[in-house]
Amino acid sequence: MSRTLKTSIVAVLIIVAGGGIYSGYRYFWSSEIPEVDAEPILWRNLQALVSASGTIQPQLTVDISANVMGRVTQLSINEGDRVRAGQFLLQIDPESLQSAVERGEASLEASSSAQEQAKVAVTTARVSLELARDNLERQRELWDLRLVSREIFDQSLSEVQLRETELEAREVDVSTAGQRVNQERATLNSARYDLSELTLVSPIDGIVTRRNIEEGETVVVGTMNNPGTVLLTIADFGILEAELEVDETDIPDVRLGQQAEIEIDALPNRIYRGRVTEIGNSPIQDSTQNASQATNFKVIVTLDEDVPDVRPGFTCTADITTAERTDAVSVPIQATTVREVTVDSQGQIVRATPGNAPSGVTPTVSASTLTAPIGSTQEIEGVFLFRNDTVQFTPVVTGIAGERYFETLAGLREGDMVVTGPFNVVRTLDDGSAVRLRDDESGQSGFFFGSDAGSRLRSVF
Repeated sequence: MSRTLKTSIVAVLIIVAGGGIYSGYRYFWSSEIPEVDAEPILWRNLQALVSASGTIQPQLTVDISANVMGRVTQLSINEGDRVRAGQFLLQIDPESLQSAVERGEASLEASSSAQEQAKVAVTTARVSLELARDNLERQRELWDLRLVSREIFDQSLSEVQLRETELEAREVDVSTAGQRVNQERATLNSARYDLSELTLVSPIDGIVTRRNIEEGETVVVGTMNNPGTVLLTIADFGILEAELEVDETDIPDVRLGQQAEIEIDALPNRIYRGRVTEIGNSPIQDSTQNASQATNFKVIVTLDEDVPDVRPGFTCTADITTAERTDAVSVPIQATTVREVTVDSQGQIVRATPGNAPSGVTPTVSASTLTAPIGSTQEIEGVFLFRNDTVQFTPVVTGIAGERYFETLAGLREGDMVVTGPFNVVRTLDDGSAVRLRDDESGQSGFFFGSDAGSRLRSVF
C-alpha cells in the first residue's frame, strides 16, 4: 500500500470520526439543554381593548302603524325611498269614515236645532210668567177693595206659580240640549280625527327601510294581545349606532365616553370611530338561552361619522379602548407563567439551587409584594429571565393587557431578557435551568424584538 493511499484513508477516518463526534455533541446538546426564544423588555404604548360584535342600527327608527282598519287605496312610496317630514305615504279607504263624519254633522245640526227650540220655549215661558204676575197684581188690588172673590185671587196666585215651574222646566231643556250638542260635536270631532288618520304622512326625515303593505291589502288594527300591522319603518341615518353584545366579564371595564373603532363586515377596509353612549344594566334576554350559555350585556357605541351605503342590521365588530398606557414597561403575554415558590422570613424567594443564579442578580420584586405568607408555598405569576445561559423565575405584578403585552407594574426593568417560548419548553422550565437561545433562520443565535406601535429600546444590558 502506497504512502499516499495510507494518508487518504487516515484523512477519511478523521473526517468520519469528527462528524460522529460533532453529531453526538449536537444530539447531546439539543436533547439535554432546551432551546428557548428570548425578548428584551421594552417601553411600549399599550391599549387595553374589549372586543365585541353586533349590528349597525340608526339611532332614530319609527314604525308606522294604522289606528283605523281599512283597505289601502293609494301607496306612493317604495322600500329604500328617501322621505321628508310631512310627506304623503299612503291612503286608506275613507268611504266608511266619511259617512260617519256626515252622520255626525247631521246629528250635530239636529241637536243644535233642538237647542234653539228649547231656547224659544224658555222665552215663551218667561213671557207667560210676566203676564201671570201682572194679572196677580190686579187681582190683589181688587181683593184689597173686596171687589173680587177670594177664589179668583187664589187662582191668579196659582197661575204665577205654574208659570214659574214651567220656565224652570224650559231652562232645564235648554241645558240638556246644550249637553247633547256638545256630545254630538265630540262624536263628530272623533270621526273627523279617524278620517284624518286614513292619510299617513312621514313623521321624520329619513329612508323607508321596510314596507309590509301592498296597495289593496287591508290594514289590521292592534289590540292588547294582538299587535297591529307595522305598515312602514322609517329610519334616520343621520346618527348611527353599533349595538354590541359584550361579555359580562368585560362589562366592569367599559365606561361611558370611551373611544371605539368599528369595522363593518359589508364595508371592509375601513375603520369608523365612535364612543360608548349607553351600557345596559340588565343582561340581554333570549328565550332560547340556557344556563350553559354566556351572559351578554348590550353596549351602544355612537359613530362619530357618516357611513355611506349602510343598511340597518349590518354586522360589525368593535374594539373599545378601556385603558391606555404610554411608555409602559411591558412583558409578552406568552412569557408569563405560574410556579409554586417558597419565600423566606424576609419575603424573598428561596432558590432551590442558589449557585445557579447569576452573580450580581437581585430580584427586582419580592414575593411579599404579591402578598405571599412568610415561609409558605404558593402559586405566583412570573416570568423566566435569561441570564448567562440559565433562567431565573421572577415574580411580576401586571397591569393592563394589550393585544400582545402585559403592562408590568413591578418585577421587571427595561432591558431584561425574558423567555417567550416555545410554550412546551417554558412550561417545563425550573428556576436555574440551563438553556440556550434558539438559532434564527439565518443560523445565528439571537432574540426577537416586539413590533407593537410605540415600542422603543432605551437601554439593553
